[in-house]
Amino acid sequence: MQAAEYDELVGQITEAIWQRVRAPLPAGGGACAACGGACRGSCGRGLIDSGACRLSVCPPAPRLEDGIAAFIDHTLLKPEATREQIEQVCAEAREYGFASVCVNPCWLAVVTHELRGTPVLACAVVGFPLGATTASAKRAEAAEALKLGADELDMVMNIGALKSGMDAEVEADIRGVVELAHSSCARVKVILETALLAEEEKVRACRLAQRAGADFVKTSTGFGPGGATPADVALMRATVGDCMGVKAAGGVRTYEDLLKMVGAGASRVGASASVKILAGQSAPASPGAAAPAKASGY
Repeated sequence: MQAAEYDELVGQITEAIWQRVRAPLPAGGGACAACGGACRGSCGRGLIDSGACRLSVCPPAPRLEDGIAAFIDHTLLKPEATREQIEQVCAEAREYGFASVCVNPCWLAVVTHELRGTPVLACAVVGFPLGATTASAKRAEAAEALKLGADELDMVMNIGALKSGMDAEVEADIRGVVELAHSSCARVKVILETALLAEEEKVRACRLAQRAGADFVKTSTGFGPGGATPADVALMRATVGDCMGVKAAGGVRTYEDLLKMVGAGASRVGASASVKILAGQSAPASPGAAAPAKASGY
């Protein structure tokens, strides 16, 4: 078998397994038989019930040729956001098919209600925006968010602990949230706040998040001294490899910005200007904008 044929076969098998893992809920919105509906139809317990004793799947990344909406977490995290604005964000996510709606936990009940019956995920932040609360407080916040229906949690790493060389504490902080999330078939993205870190610290943070079992590493809160850069995204992708997500967030406001992040290796982008970004897709790219490229890996 030639290398190209082998790669194609592996890709077909991976896609088939992932489609089984991501099998939709039954028609009419019934619960997933494997876990009572907690996963909104996205867990792998059905495969385990069928006899699998272990799952190892690198999910396919979104592809630009299939549209950019699948890359975007439609985000509203301003403290002054109103219920009406949250409902509007959800309406836009339903209309355009964004990957998720990301909000502060107090709005999760509204978001899960507004997104019910759609493939758009409900995402909440944890330990936001500083990451400087206790590990037990983050676990409690995560548990409440999961109870309210969160499919994804974007948690802020303990930045000061990382910079103090307290790697074991940082890893344990992340693992505590990851264990809760995974028990509810939810994903965890770990926010590094890269603008506050030296390159070695960014690499170390990525590796700690990976060891703790997180699903994504994420650049920024959007509330720090700087946002995502293509260089940071590329460094994070090179560090975590292909089977972990990389989310670029903070300062992604145009279609050209999104292309640069995806070209650097982002598999998800957090943005509040999501609709504007989609509108820019049909406009001519500005000189020097990154050419469309398939995101590598997750």
